[in-house]
Amino acid sequence: MLKFPYGFSDFNLIRTENYFYIDRTSHIPLIETAGHQLLFLRPRRFGKSLLLSMLENYYDVAKADEFNKLFGNLAIGKNPTPLHNKYLIMKWDFSNINAQGTLEDIKHSIYNHINNTIEAFVDRYQHLWQYQVKINPQDALSSFQSSLIAIRQTPYRLYLLIDEYDNFANEVMMGKGEIKPERYKTLTSAEGSLKAIFRTVKSATSGLGLERVFITGASPILLSDMTTAYNVAENIYFKKKFNDLCGFKEAELKAVLTQVIAECKLKPEYVEKAQSVMKAFYNAYSFSDMSNELIYNPTLVLYFLKNLQEDCKFPSQMLDENLAMDLRKLTYLSRLPNGKAILKQALNGTPSLALFSVSNRFGIDDMLKINQSNQFIISILYYLGVLTLDGETALRKLRFKIPNLVVKKLYVEYLFEMLLPQDTEREQVRLLAEEFYQTVDLQPICDFMTQRYFKVFDNRDYKTANELTIKTAFLTVLFNDVWYMMDSEMPVERRYSDLSMIVRPDFRQTPLNNFLFEFKYLKLSEVKLTGNELKLLSMEEVETLDLVQEKLAEAEQQLLDYQSSLEDLQLISVVAVGFDRLVWKIVEFS
Repeated sequence: MLKFPYGFSDFNLIRTENYFYIDRTSHIPLIETAGHQLLFLRPRRFGKSLLLSMLENYYDVAKADEFNKLFGNLAIGKNPTPLHNKYLIMKWDFSNINAQGTLEDIKHSIYNHINNTIEAFVDRYQHLWQYQVKINPQDALSSFQSSLIAIRQTPYRLYLLIDEYDNFANEVMMGKGEIKPERYKTLTSAEGSLKAIFRTVKSATSGLGLERVFITGASPILLSDMTTAYNVAENIYFKKKFNDLCGFKEAELKAVLTQVIAECKLKPEYVEKAQSVMKAFYNAYSFSDMSNELIYNPTLVLYFLKNLQEDCKFPSQMLDENLAMDLRKLTYLSRLPNGKAILKQALNGTPSLALFSVSNRFGIDDMLKINQSNQFIISILYYLGVLTLDGETALRKLRFKIPNLVVKKLYVEYLFEMLLPQDTEREQVRLLAEEFYQTVDLQPICDFMTQRYFKVFDNRDYKTANELTIKTAFLTVLFNDVWYMMDSEMPVERRYSDLSMIVRPDFRQTPLNNFLFEFKYLKLSEVKLTGNELKLLSMEEVETLDLVQEKLAEAEQQLLDYQSSLEDLQLISVVAVGFDRLVWKIVEFS
């Protein structure tokens, strides 16, 4: 029976206790030839810590006797490089550093962590030392330099692994969703503790005992602000050959799903159902514009597999609440000039977000610019994993999209809470939506939208309103990832529907309906009415307005054009007249 290592990233434990592992050791020779000091970025919870643990176990001289047990049947075990088990390994994990308190408190937390790792390092290789390493409780850099002296008196050199290098610095900068530039700038100033640490690391690679460095993180912000201290790392995170260094590929999942489905004694067709659900919720990350291969989020895949194995059914919540992405960073980005507009554009998918290139260097000053460029905001969203590469435009600009439904939920929740801050109102909408899923009666939702939801839109929203505005509003209100796989701009018959809601395979025996929406928008000036005049009209009078009839007919024709491709769908056209009235109609197949 398969065992899934959900929630931990100890390579040695995974291999010695026979946990499920997707072999990525074939990348080790590529890592060796890529350079001696490497920076590899991926969104959080994407398997970076397991990658470092794999490197630690491969290169550690103290684990030479375990090489066959750990790597024998893996790709690298069949063809190892000459450097296996040839290094002393030291690992710093900056996610363990407490970012709270004063800057002096943070400095002590950093130094305590480094000192603790050095103590463990000295103990691990104590049989090699001729020189006694001196641990300085007040100065971890002095402790590190003392360990380098000891290392140089051995036949080995040091491989330094730094995990989540930017984690606590980001916490300092964006604690509780509020940007705190002064604290961050002090931390990264010439006299700051972080700059001193990386300056020491850089110096140590100049023949002082440190031969290789591998750094992981989520974004290049911190290193950009410490360019003078550490400007020697080679960025490998865009390279095609490392696109799948972390994460799972689709072909790799089919085999394990087949085994779990068989263990549960479920019908073989469950494999295809499970694949479709996992693809919608976890797939579609691309980290290199040169690669066409899409990657699944590994942590969420393991969460799904573990729950499927234990309960023999799909988990109702596709994202474990303990791993829910932090809304604070989206909140911060929404406060930047044009930030909110970019988040909305990403959610509705039209027009596509596009750049000539992703920024690979930006610091705190870039983040604080009053006139913020789209390039910065889109690049940050890419690094956070809430946007991903989606091919190129006709002009060869990089195109970006929200990768999957788990991430789309993050956008929806942000907008939903921003527009409806009261819990009671959000709960009211959820209940209305649940009724709609079963009754196909959209009127209660429409009444709520015009009487309450649209009231919070400001004048700028009104001036720029169009069909996308209405679609985004309905998406946030109707979004449900427990019962539905929802998609805006779903390709159908070489065209794109506005909004589709397809019941998840594991809920298709319930009274829930599948839906396909088309949205249209009319300005008040087009119907030559004021908002107050429009409100005085009955629904029948609004429906009979010539332009409303034209828009309903246009939406109906678009929906009927999909008839040959889609079955068992409720087709619904919606026409908004300003933010004051909504007219909707169920379209019947001919």
